[in-house]
Amino acid sequence: MGCCNRRCGLIAGAVFGAAVAILGGILIPLGNSVIEGTVKKEAVIEPGTTAYDNWVSAGAFVYRQFWFFDVKNPMEILQYGATPVVVEKGPYTYRTRYLPKEDITFNSNDTVSFRLPQGAIFEPAMSVGPEEDNVTSLNLAVAGAYAMFSKDDHSILEAMIKLSKSSLFQYRTVKEMLWGYKDPMLKGQVGLFIPYNNTFEGNYTVFTGKDDISKVGIIDSWQGERSLHFWNDTYCDMINGTDASSFAPFVDKKKPLYFFSSDICRSVSASFEESKDLKGIEVYRFTLKPSTLAPPTVNPDNKCFCRDPTTTKNCTLAGVLDISSCKENKPIYISLPHFLHGSPYLREAVLGLHPSEEHHRTFLDVEPTTGFTLRFAKRIQVNMMYGPSKDITILKKVKDYTIFPVVWMNETAALDDETADMFKKELISRIEMLETIQQVLLGTGAVIFVLCLILYCVVRRSDNRNKFV
Repeated sequence: MGCCNRRCGLIAGAVFGAAVAILGGILIPLGNSVIEGTVKKEAVIEPGTTAYDNWVSAGAFVYRQFWFFDVKNPMEILQYGATPVVVEKGPYTYRTRYLPKEDITFNSNDTVSFRLPQGAIFEPAMSVGPEEDNVTSLNLAVAGAYAMFSKDDHSILEAMIKLSKSSLFQYRTVKEMLWGYKDPMLKGQVGLFIPYNNTFEGNYTVFTGKDDISKVGIIDSWQGERSLHFWNDTYCDMINGTDASSFAPFVDKKKPLYFFSSDICRSVSASFEESKDLKGIEVYRFTLKPSTLAPPTVNPDNKCFCRDPTTTKNCTLAGVLDISSCKENKPIYISLPHFLHGSPYLREAVLGLHPSEEHHRTFLDVEPTTGFTLRFAKRIQVNMMYGPSKDITILKKVKDYTIFPVVWMNETAALDDETADMFKKELISRIEMLETIQQVLLGTGAVIFVLCLILYCVVRRSDNRNKFV
């Protein structure tokens, strides 16, 4: 009777162990389903969700750092046609995007519309000097007028330059160069980012994700239009993806992320590079491909972005994008800082440039479960162009068209320690706890089942031996 009780107990233990293991196995898909449902619910842009609270507020501090290219040999350039030599000067740092979204309106087609206020507050502690620091830089008005005047009108521009005593280069403060000054030649306000303070970026209309979570944050329209009108081409005028602040949850690192940037007036894509640790949170790092600003000879998709064959060497010059059509015809050329991934010609025409993948590339660090961008660095360079002229005195020694770097900008943000702790507590720790419970149940149940099965076999063999003794 005792032997039977022992064997029955071991069988019961094995059954219990199997049941525990099965429960652990069941919890894996069930737990994953619960996590997926919760994340999808909280990722919708509507009042009461985590995504909405982060989306509507200013969120993490966003900074714009500026490095100017200080010209060291302006007189030699004018008098002898010397190659320009520049030295990077910066950073001069401003806090931006500190104001919450305005005019938020939910629409009937699963979209929400809003405007994004713009403002900049100087951060002395994060800068190399005050806004009143001076730099020797390209004369924005002269370079701008040169690009807009035809060769037949160069004599008119020459008269304007002489009358205002302007030159190809000027000595201005950082504040003037960024936010504006009254130019003596144009008799109006000129600046790289004028107007900026007390203005709005938008209007944007994006999908909330309520009906289809895969579309959350994707831009439905910008400035009231579903496509751009800058490039005169269906492909190049497409508005693809989000604004890069977030993406659909459960990010697949095998697929590129698409986003639209109003700074460069086009949509781009970023590809997975590697996993990174950000304050204890795993993030996927996505970076722009070198082909983003490649010439059409390398990337045929860029053919419609080439607007000026003359200055881009018959559309074979890599690394620059003419965005004048979306900047009120201001002759602005965008590139990566120090002409990273650009043609060698660009760095040979202006000396003192040192491109670096580490310091000059754009990247997004995206948390894969939620799709939230937890850290980013958007780096772009503002350039202008000038060239030779037989009628304009200050350009008579210039031998060829020059894409001249004026300033490069690093717009960056990262979640702070408090937000990181909250993120880990509310999401990561719960997922890890559920996974731990699953593994403990599955492992414990399997051990109990195997152990009881082994002991049952041992007891049964022992009982059989005793019968024949």
